[in-house]
Amino acid sequence: MALIETSTAGHVGYITLNRPEALNAINEEMDQLLGAAWDKFETESGIWVIVLRANGERAFCAGGDMHAPPTGSSGLSFGGGITGIGGRLRPISKPVICATHGHVLGLGFEIAMCADIIVAATTSRFAFPEARAGIIEHCGVVHRAVRQLPHHVAMAMILASEPLDAVQAAQYGLVNEVVAPDCIEQATARWAEKLLACSPLAARAAKEAALAGLEGSLPEALSRTYPGISRYADSGDRTEAIGAWSERRNPHWTGM
Repeated sequence: MALIETSTAGHVGYITLNRPEALNAINEEMDQLLGAAWDKFETESGIWVIVLRANGERAFCAGGDMHAPPTGSSGLSFGGGITGIGGRLRPISKPVICATHGHVLGLGFEIAMCADIIVAATTSRFAFPEARAGIIEHCGVVHRAVRQLPHHVAMAMILASEPLDAVQAAQYGLVNEVVAPDCIEQATARWAEKLLACSPLAARAAKEAALAGLEGSLPEALSRTYPGISRYADSGDRTEAIGAWSERRNPHWTGM
């Protein structure tokens, strides 16, 4: 049984955590496979959107496996192949949707926060058990939480292991949509369609600029140039955008 499953449907790549008997807790092997999956879809030109999800009813991911914890030795996989904790930062340029349900804990919560869009089943429960369990090592989840949640909400989660349910997560802007568990697949597909209606090159350029701009002040962000935006200016998609607008029709993106 593959611990990480990958599949494609049109321009969407799916990465599925597949260790439900262990609540999808991530061990070293699973971690490396996850890193390889991110690399696979990041480099495939035909994949415009990536969806991260998990099998099993009880948990999206219960965090790192305490019996065989991931080491991040590859520098690519720990923290979902995105955060680079334990190694170098590994950004994903394409839009990422994460579909959560059940327990979303520790490292699992960190992986979810790496996504651009989060769709949460009503069963989702987000938490950092580290403080209550008396364990603290890699801090990617801490650094992301204080950037994505109100300060005191994040600190309550970090210092007191206070959980958030799906409704609270939506109220604080952590997730984009909350749906019944049997609607999570349809809601995720709907978000994928919204992203696919956009130029993949424009979306990637915008993501690059948005995240890179956060590295400095607003004046610094406004004064920077961004390679993705410069590349888009000479792309076929931009030509198509101009043609579609002038002809009053829907654009047909090629990602080129």
